[in-house]
Amino acid sequence: MTAIERFYSVIPAGGIGSRLWPLSRADAPKFLHDLTGSGQTLLRDTWDRLAPISGTDRIMVVTGRAHRAAVEAQLPELADHNVVLESEPRDSSAAIGLAAAILALREPDVIIGSFAADHVIKGTVLFRHAVQEAAALADAGYIATIGIRPTEPAIGFGYIHTGGSLEVAGAPSASIVDSFVEKPDLETAERYVAGGKHLWNAGMFITRADRLLEEIARHKPELHAGLIELAAAWDDPATRGPAVDRIWPNLEKIAIDYSVAEPAAAAGRLAVVPAQFDWDDVGDFASIAKIHSGGRKHDLAILGADARVLADSSSGIVVSQGGRTIALIGVEDIVVVDTPDALLVTTSANAQKVKSVVDALRLSGRGDVL
Repeated sequence: MTAIERFYSVIPAGGIGSRLWPLSRADAPKFLHDLTGSGQTLLRDTWDRLAPISGTDRIMVVTGRAHRAAVEAQLPELADHNVVLESEPRDSSAAIGLAAAILALREPDVIIGSFAADHVIKGTVLFRHAVQEAAALADAGYIATIGIRPTEPAIGFGYIHTGGSLEVAGAPSASIVDSFVEKPDLETAERYVAGGKHLWNAGMFITRADRLLEEIARHKPELHAGLIELAAAWDDPATRGPAVDRIWPNLEKIAIDYSVAEPAAAAGRLAVVPAQFDWDDVGDFASIAKIHSGGRKHDLAILGADARVLADSSSGIVVSQGGRTIALIGVEDIVVVDTPDALLVTTSANAQKVKSVVDALRLSGRGDVL
């Protein structure tokens, strides 16, 4: 399979996946787990999906210093000059923006595609087609994204309000984006889904690197200046470390949705390709249970190499790492996550609230279990 011309994949591998606590931790984040039963981590699945699109020598991974060894163990093909290490988390604008700035210096006309390290995608041929369309949009000067057709009025995703069709060669299904909308309440989400003009935001952005940097410069000039200064020092080992230590902690912490996507949409510079492939951000344990059960509500998903689970008339998901026998009797849509130092018990309906437990543990000083 031929790689897309001038295309470079960027994989931001950050965040702990706090809604998947206590399985996902600071030292073992979501992207380093096998959550689908594929036999490999989400990060490795992402690499395997992108390698035919860009080539293994044209994939850059942005991750924290603490995760370097684990990332390189998962991705032995990853070239050293394509590892970008963050000294601390500064959100997606800094992570993706720095990758764009580095690659723009190396290859001025490069098209980059940013894809999360911890999402599940089924239908690799359809995924490639969507990326190809988005690359054509990028070549035409747009910042492009890939939107997911909603299957339900989810309130955990941002939404993309699509406008009229675009006439761009190589992108037959593309539309202009009227607006980029943050996570709505349930009533609003129901209206979006019923109207048929909204797609889920999956956080995939495809653009010429110079265009992305122009957009950041237009709305966040101080952030842009820091990224450009960092990129100028990056490929010289003697200057990289001091520059990161001096500049990185002072960069504005802001999601790329706010710094780039929303203002670009408002200005008519954002385009979207509707996905035809299956996508899931595996954002909570209810999502993982759904993947393993194929959507069958009365099944019980069991994760763990040595899980010992006895179940009678029960459904939901059990993740077992503690080695204990877990018995379930007559409970529906249960979530049980058993690790050596923490136990979570909730329901699928409340799976999104796990993040509040993580926040409470952090505030109470219980960092030992985070």
